[in-house]
Amino acid sequence: MNTETKTATNIMSLFIPTYFSPISQYSEIIKSGEIIFEMNDNFQKQSYRNRCYIYNSSGKQLLSIPVKHQIKDGRKETKDTLVENDFPWQDHHFKSLKIAYRTSPFFDLFEDDIAPIFEKKYKYLQDVNIDTFLFIEDALQLNAHFSKTKKYEVETTENDFRLFAEKKHQPKKMVERYIQMFDDEHGFIPNLSILDLLFMEGPNAISYL
Repeated sequence: MNTETKTATNIMSLFIPTYFSPISQYSEIIKSGEIIFEMNDNFQKQSYRNRCYIYNSSGKQLLSIPVKHQIKDGRKETKDTLVENDFPWQDHHFKSLKIAYRTSPFFDLFEDDIAPIFEKKYKYLQDVNIDTFLFIEDALQLNAHFSKTKKYEVETTENDFRLFAEKKHQPKKMVERYIQMFDDEHGFIPNLSILDLLFMEGPNAISYL
């Protein structure tokens, strides 16, 4: 875990780790001097905690990590959410990325670096999400410093972006278009997974963000 002593000049922001997060989340991450990952929230179905969206020849495609539904005391914290590995979701996701982006400008540049995420056997969903963050951090050379919460705080003095983990709570501001693989067939699709921007723009993705 990367940590840094908090200073008055640091902008600290609170996020929920999500699976190859949407572009909106990374647009706020790059503005943050220090990132705090919420580890004690309750797992929510159909959120970005275990899913992301990419662009394939048919349009918007969902990639979802299957999880085991074990609930204690009527609730389940995301940090305790187990990955369901009886289904070969990693093979499916990696093959989907290859099919969608194999002819994109920068997929070849990052293919070897992203492959271990689809080869490593995970027990906890949060470990998958942290590894996807570390991959993007390295790919974009973000040099981000992050820590993890010890308990859940309803109210916080930090910039609170935890709602960005929910599909229905995405920013409604207009976004600048970039070239996408199939936009000539289906048009521009905003706020896909950061992977869509990375494979299309490469290192220039940081400028877009």
